[in-house]
Amino acid sequence: MKPKHWIIFLLLGAIWSSSFMWIKIATQEIGPFMLVAFRVLFGLLFGLVVILIQGASWPRGLRTWTPLIVIGIVDIAIPFFLISWGETTIDSGIAAILDATVPLFTIVIAHYVLHDDKITTPKMAGMLLGFAGVVILLSKDAGDSHSSLLGQGAVILASIFYAGSAVYIRKTTEETSGVWRGTGPLVSATAAMWLATLVFERPVKMPELGITWVALLWLGIMGSGVALIMCFYLIHEIGPTRTSMVTDLCPLGGVLLGSSVLHEELTWQLITGAVLIIASLALANWQPAREAP
Repeated sequence: MKPKHWIIFLLLGAIWSSSFMWIKIATQEIGPFMLVAFRVLFGLLFGLVVILIQGASWPRGLRTWTPLIVIGIVDIAIPFFLISWGETTIDSGIAAILDATVPLFTIVIAHYVLHDDKITTPKMAGMLLGFAGVVILLSKDAGDSHSSLLGQGAVILASIFYAGSAVYIRKTTEETSGVWRGTGPLVSATAAMWLATLVFERPVKMPELGITWVALLWLGIMGSGVALIMCFYLIHEIGPTRTSMVTDLCPLGGVLLGSSVLHEELTWQLITGAVLIIASLALANWQPAREAP
């Protein structure tokens, strides 16, 4: 990874780490369908403004739009909803921890689907170390009656969707411009989530609190519009496996924000797990120096 990749990687990790806190705040007033519907709408509007400013040409043809539509459903609408629904019953820090399982699924899927993103010894060692960190973090809530098994399962299921989508994005959007990789999928995600909101969320309740609107704007503009453009750029630059490891930063930021802002409990397990997860990033990206012939 080059310095520019690390900068985008760390910025993306910071944005998505904070998203779990903002989701938790928004779910205090509105349901997960409405939350995601506004989130993707604001993300789409931001992306369209960027496209207009850049003068980027619109994608043409079904061959280009089909993967963007699919990505909008399986990489945005479904996992965004699953995480938001999960956070109605679990802490934001726990959701951030479980989201760190994405690379564990991605490394396996990418190995069998992509020719240039195979499992290596450093990658495997980094994944195992990161998984150990996740287990230690998760042990904090073992037996905690306040943590919902269904809520945790929903976040893990979202991680599986993210992992499969990352590989699919790499294979199908190479010829799509960077800004459209992030904005195009938000078209189908927005349509799907507003339709789902009108069908499944009764009564439809609009946000009234100012803090809820702040949360939705952050999640939409930064957590969706900006973050998706960054994410899809990294997928094509450094591969889906390494890009998916940005979720290993989420427990660190998510837990710290959850404990400091939302007063969620901070324990030794969280600190130890965070250290292991950071170390796993360095290990998975380590390449031994080759001896000169």
